[in-house]
Amino acid sequence: MKVNVQSVNFVADGKLIDFVQERMDKLELFYDKVISSDVYLKVENTSSKENKIVEIKINVPRDKFVVKKQCKSFEEAIDSACSSIERKLVKKKEKMRMHV
Repeated sequence: MKVNVQSVNFVADGKLIDFVQERMDKLELFYDKVISSDVYLKVENTSSKENKIVEIKINVPRDKFVVKKQCKSFEEAIDSACSSIERKLVKKKEKMRMHV
């Protein structure tokens, strides 16, 4: 799957980008018709410790899913966002089965 990673207000290191790619590749286990995905990594300039924002956009045929999570670390936010996307993809797949 093509994963487009964009970091806003900072430069992401290779480990973080590899982690994003690995985690996003696992989504194909739940729904194999994913066309592309965009991952936006943002750092918010606040005094709060939960200032890491991850926004994931997934394109599937005739639909698009967007999930946004804010956590203390990017890894935690990516895991949380991917879990939400997994649930949405499973739901879409079950709907597709019912219409067939």
